[in-house]
Order: sequence, then structure tokens, then C-alpha cells
Amino acid sequence: AVDESELLTVPDGWKEPAFTREDNPRGLLEESSFATLFPKYREAYLKECWPLVQKALSEHYVNATLDLIEGSMTVTTTKKTFDPYAIIRARDLIKLLARSVPFEQAVRILQDDVACDIIKIGSLVRNRESFIKRRGRLLGPKGSTLKALELLTNCYIMVQGNTVSALGPFSGLKEVRKVVLDTMKNIHPIYNIKTLMIKRELSKDPELRSQSWERFLPKFKRKNLKKRKEPKKKNTKKEYTPFPPPQPESQIDKELASGEYFLKESQKRRKRVEEIKAKQADAVKKRQEERNKAFIPPKEKPVVKAKKASTEKKIDIEAIKEKVKNAKKKKLGALPVEEVKLKMAADEKKKKKK
Repeated sequence: AVDESELLTVPDGWKEPAFTREDNPRGLLEESSFATLFPKYREAYLKECWPLVQKALSEHYVNATLDLIEGSMTVTTTKKTFDPYAIIRARDLIKLLARSVPFEQAVRILQDDVACDIIKIGSLVRNRESFIKRRGRLLGPKGSTLKALELLTNCYIMVQGNTVSALGPFSGLKEVRKVVLDTMKNIHPIYNIKTLMIKRELSKDPELRSQSWERFLPKFKRKNLKKRKEPKKKNTKKEYTPFPPPQPESQIDKELASGEYFLKESQKRRKRVEEIKAKQADAVKKRQEERNKAFIPPKEKPVVKAKKASTEKKIDIEAIKEKVKNAKKKKLGALPVEEVKLKMAADEKKKKKK
């Protein structure tokens, strides 16, 4: 009896044997070809690296052509091609080159244990500003978040325009796609990076391989920190009354109350002109006050009287005179008196010894 868990697991270090000409000695019946367009800014780089692309594909007996007029790359199988999947790998290679992946990384797709995934993120977010912010969040400060993701998934990731190109093992590509789509859904990539770090540590323990890891993984709650904007005009509800509001006064009622109704048309016109003139006079007065502000002198600070020098400390003039006299007697560069005495004593001792 064999344990079922052993049948389901793949032994460590196991690799699928490489596909050789012996597996398909007669080659392919039909010719297959794939073409892809590339942007104008990639033209200079592709012209430089195209001989290397042709050399790499010729090892798998696949032809590659670069059309600079049309702006396209084409890969086709030949009569010597024996691996039917080689043309699919060649197609992925030219797709990655078109998406700004350098040749050194893109050529790895021709290996058996390496795959690629081009994730389209342009249509996931409607607002352009939000899209740019979330795409920048995926990169992180100085590309640190992307570097951490690359180390955890063992994949090469390239964020360019509206796509994210990933290159690496299948298990890593699955994680990269999840992180990228979650970031575009406004979930910060740091949460997924923390989960990946915990999973990496748990996979090292052979006992936990067959167990569920849900109890170890962190559960992050969504925090909606965005506060609702308060309106400028707040409508306060008035107390409910069963009686209707009083009838508003009409223009005639107001004129009757002020006595303006009984005035002649000429008097009404004169009154309106006087009101306009009064408003204009107020406006002119305010404007003049604003202009005069520039001519108002600033308040001067009160003058602080200088304090008289304190005569408490008396200077010893005689002591200064003595110092000056001693300094005049000394020659420039002469030694102090004590040093001279010591030198003289040393010279006398030398003479006595002789």
C-alpha cells in the first residue's frame, strides 16, 4: 500500500527530461508563424540586439525577421524544427522584446522551466490619476517594492505603460499576477509581500507541507479612512408645525408700509438715484481708505539709552606699564627666562664633565 500524499507530491530537484530530436525525428508537417508589432521607441534597441535574437532562435531552428518599415517582428518554423513548442516560446520572446524587456532577460523564455505572463492593467482602473498612483505603488520608492516581489517570486518583473511583463517559474507567475491585480484593486502590495514571506518560511518545514496554512497567514481588515466631505451649506431641519407659514409680503405691501406707494414716479426715480449715489460714495470711501493704508508710517520702537560703562572694575595701569617694559626688553624669538636658566645650567654640567 502506497501513501496517497507521496503520489501527489513531486520529489525535490526533479526535472522533466529535455525534448530532443529523437522524440520527433520526422519534424513538423506544417509551417507556423507569429508576428507582433513594436513601438517606435524600441526600434533602435531591436536593431542592435536582433543578431543575438536570430542566433538564439537558430539553435531551435526558428527563423526571425525584423521589419522596420511596418514596425513588426515575425518568427517562423523551418523544415529542421523538431520541437513543436519552440515556436510558442519564440512568439513569447518577441512579445517580451516589444514590451521593453531587455534581451538578456527575454532570452530565458527559451528554457524549459521558464514561462512568461503579460498582464494588461490599463483597463482595470477608470481614473487615469488613480491608475498612475497605483502603478507607482507597485514599483515602490526607488523600485524597492518591485525588487522585494522579484526576490520572493523568483521572477523578473517589468512595468511598462499599460502592461506588466513577468518572466520566471509558473508558481512565481501565479503570485505576481495576484499581487498586480490586487494592487490595481487598491490593495497595497505590502500585504501580499508579507503573506509571501510567511509562506516562504512555512514551506521550509517538511511537517507543515501537508497541512493548511490559514492559521499562520495574516488577515488584514479593510480600513475606509476616507472621510465624507461635508457640504458648504448645511440644511438644518426646522421644527414641525401643523400651521402653514405666513404669507410673504408683496412689493406693493412693502411700498404701502414705507409710504413709497403714494409718491410720484419722478420722486421714486430721484430716491433710487440717491440710493445708488450713496452706495457709490461708500465704495469710493472704502477704496480710498485701502489706498491710504500704504502711506501710514509704521510705529517706531522706543529708543533704548545706552548704559554707562560700569566703573566698578578699576584697571591697574601700573601693572600694564610693567608688562610693556618687559616686552620691549625681550628680543624677537627669544626664549623665556626659565628656559634660559635651565640651558645655562646644562652647559655648565657639560664643561665640568670635560
